Order: sequence, then C-alpha cells, then structure tokens
Amino acid sequence: MLGTLCALITALTCVSGVTVLTQTPPVVTVRKGETATMDCNLGTVTNSAARWYKQIPGEIPQFVLNFHRSYSSPSYGSGFSSPKFTSTHQSTTNYCLTINNVEERDSAVYYCKTWDGSVNNFVSQ
Repeated sequence: MLGTLCALITALTCVSGVTVLTQTPPVVTVRKGETATMDCNLGTVTNSAARWYKQIPGEIPQFVLNFHRSYSSPSYGSGFSSPKFTSTHQSTTNYCLTINNVEERDSAVYYCKTWDGSVNNFVSQ
C-alpha cells in the first residue's frame, strides 16, 4: 500500500510584519499511478517564486523545483524532472505542485518556501 504524501501547513511571523505561507491540503493520500496535487499560498509575498522540497523523515530535504508565474517552465533539482513533477500558478501568490504517476518512493513530506524581500530571507515553516 502506498504511503501518505504530506504537505505541511506553515506559518512564520517576521519582524517587519506577518508573512504566512499556507499549504493545502495538509495530507494527500493517493494510490500508485494516481496524481497528487498540493497548493502553496505565499501570503503577502507577491513577486517571488515558489520553491518546493521533498523530505523523507530522517533525511535532509531535497530541492524539487523552483517556479515563478513568469517562467515558461520550472527549474528542477537533481533527480527531479517533468513530466513527473510540475508546477502551475493560479494567481500571484497561489502555486500548485503536481506529482504525476505516483510511486511508493514519492512518499514524503513536501513543503514550499519563498524569498521574502522585506526580511531578506527565505520563509517557510
């Protein structure tokens, strides 16, 4: 049986204000061969790319992809590529990660982060 893909709901309070990244749904359960999708809302950050990471418990996070609404396609981390992993945007702050033809090895925690220029740092959880 295929494990559960998790999307973390994240929030971060910054000195200059409040930047809240939210991911939905918090847990995605799919069967082998199906498609998994998860959304990331960048909150008040409107002109930055969404960066997606995969983390297997006990291991370091792996960079999956980086996508901005102005890009024609995402840039990928080592070992990740299209059409298995894709990203789209629904607005200036809403991004979606899609994992096609899910396999057991895709079971992990997936999370997004973005660059917040107001604090000159990446924000996530």
